[in-house]
Amino acid sequence: MTKRILAVLFIAFGYVNSNAQLDNSGCKEMEIEREVYKSGTLVVNQISEHVYRHISFLDFEGFGKVSCNGMIVADSDEAVIFDTPTDDETSRELIDWVTQSLKYKITAIIPTHYHTDNLGGLDEFHRQGIASYANNKTIRIAKENGLPEPQTGFDKCIELEVGNEKVHIEFFGEGHTCDNIVGYFPSGNIMFGGCLIKEIGAGKGNLAEANIEEWPETVRKVKMKYPEVKKIIVGHGKSGGIELLDYTINLFERK
Repeated sequence: MTKRILAVLFIAFGYVNSNAQLDNSGCKEMEIEREVYKSGTLVVNQISEHVYRHISFLDFEGFGKVSCNGMIVADSDEAVIFDTPTDDETSRELIDWVTQSLKYKITAIIPTHYHTDNLGGLDEFHRQGIASYANNKTIRIAKENGLPEPQTGFDKCIELEVGNEKVHIEFFGEGHTCDNIVGYFPSGNIMFGGCLIKEIGAGKGNLAEANIEEWPETVRKVKMKYPEVKKIIVGHGKSGGIELLDYTINLFERK
């Protein structure tokens, strides 16, 4: 099972430090991502006033360094984080940056599914007293495989407060894995699609644990729920707009 959990990491995707999205009129829809922190193990880009993309890396033999994205939403001295960095040491680095540089208290960590690039650093969050939330399927699989276990589970959806704002977290169906969830920040119309959503130009990737029959319909449900989305952070690779949902749907509907 451990090999299967890591198999998804066989396909490495790059990242860029800036990425401007366009609306239908050709005008800039979102601010250009601005790099605000960089070390040998962690990069943080600011996307908007309240949202950041954190990028950590996993060295996988034969495939080099794989970049792995997560999202930080912050407001009124509080922050929630979607997906941990890939290990405890880098998670500690991210926690230190958010709490010491941004001066935000981290109130929640939300792994979007059970792979290493999503909850590999969860133990460090727990050591620092940060509450974790995940799909009940994620918790079950983590327990069965000796992985770090999120503390609080849900079946369909949950809403968390962050300062004066809220984030929505929902399971729309199977796709990349049986437990993949999506995070949404309605105030900024920004989504963390995780590995359920593909960057433009990406292939299908590793399908060992995927449900390719349900995948396009799951993403179609996401699009129906959030037709106003302006920016989507994917699990690996470049962020984009609502066109990423269409790209992912078409990718998995092609035979």
